[in-house]
Amino acid sequence: MAKQESGKPRFSFAHVPRSERYEMGKQLRKVCPRSSHAQWKPPANRADPVDLVIAGDMDRIPKLIPLRHGRMGRSPFTFYRGAALNMAADLAVTPVTGMIVQACGDAHLCNFGGFATPERNVIFSINDLDETLPAPWEWDLKRLAASFVIACRNNNLKSGIAYDAVLECVRSYRENMMIFSEMRTMELWHYSLGPDQLISRLKDPELRQRGFKRLEKEQARSIAEDIFPQLVKGSENSIFIKDELPSIFHWESHSPGEVDKDTLATFERYKASLPPGFNHLLSRYQLKDLVIKVVGVGSVGTACWVVLLMTGDGDPLFIQAKESRRSVLEAYAGKSIYPNNGQRIVYGYRLLQPFSDPFLGWTTGQGGRDLFFRQLRDIKISIKVETFGKTEMLNYADWCGQALALSHARTGDSAMLSGYMGSGDVLDKAVAEFSFAYADQNEQDYALFMKAVKSGKIEAEFEE
Repeated sequence: MAKQESGKPRFSFAHVPRSERYEMGKQLRKVCPRSSHAQWKPPANRADPVDLVIAGDMDRIPKLIPLRHGRMGRSPFTFYRGAALNMAADLAVTPVTGMIVQACGDAHLCNFGGFATPERNVIFSINDLDETLPAPWEWDLKRLAASFVIACRNNNLKSGIAYDAVLECVRSYRENMMIFSEMRTMELWHYSLGPDQLISRLKDPELRQRGFKRLEKEQARSIAEDIFPQLVKGSENSIFIKDELPSIFHWESHSPGEVDKDTLATFERYKASLPPGFNHLLSRYQLKDLVIKVVGVGSVGTACWVVLLMTGDGDPLFIQAKESRRSVLEAYAGKSIYPNNGQRIVYGYRLLQPFSDPFLGWTTGQGGRDLFFRQLRDIKISIKVETFGKTEMLNYADWCGQALALSHARTGDSAMLSGYMGSGDVLDKAVAEFSFAYADQNEQDYALFMKAVKSGKIEAEFEE
């Protein structure tokens, strides 16, 4: 177990020359052999996976908990996405080198995607950091790698394809970490992955064409012309977000278009966490409405709000306010140094993404819930993993491995990591073996979960 008692980031021997740090990484192979990362055997005292799911339900909105269970129950793949707490507990008993990065905490393949920078350029990176915390780099890599095996099985792809996808993911992580370790510090800090450069490397001409077409379409979308008409109804004097049950709805205490004093006070506290320029920018907008929006799998049941703001001229802006709970890694990697979990998440975004949302901020909301805020983006490219065949899965494994390496290189010691991993495929094969073993474990846990649903131990609401 890698316990970080102080909770403080331990990222780098920054003042030691790169060559020495590379050798320090190589020496860690004696402490934690690369082949040891193949190990997965559930310990005798392993927690019941269903009990961990129930533990993860704590303090969620009660009426949404059955929906969370229903989304987890669709398949072993969706169960895996919703069971970050389960895997955090399992990863805590696996071998670690002791090298710490700002970890994502939930680095499965659906938590990567494209989004716009403040300058309206599109980059590819990790896009969900609810669980971020300083933790062993291996945990992110293993969760990402195992997700490819589970996703391949979900798509009925052959085991050989799943194996190749994991090898591609880890190879990309390892080789790009070496590249990043050789960059100058400021060059690395400002480096980003553009979807255009990733798409241009695709060997399949049809895939390249589809990729560029999708990118062009998303870049052309705007809040005013595309998102606003889809989400909003009413006239200038009475404008509100449309209910679309069960995913979008007004809370019991709020009527459409109604904003109470407590909500306004919460929003003002959030604005105070922003840099002065963006605080000033938001002062040009008036808060018009807010709704609960049920998002994802793991986040279902947490308070996630979509807030509609408009200028006097009718220019819309959507802000997402999301409940920030304790990271699933905290019990195993150490307590966060931040008193507010929204603050923890915001600083995680700023550390791990080359460009972060300028509207990122945090506060404490009604009922004492920690919240973080960000823009509900008009340019956001989500990847439809469920449609992937062999070629798409292998290409995407390369992209995700590269993106994870970049995030870890920004906060960890890329030279030490490269020294440890080396130029061969020892680590790649070890992580592949772990990934298949853990995919089997996930299927067993899913079966127990579905048994609990059928027995009535837990309630599940399945969407049509």
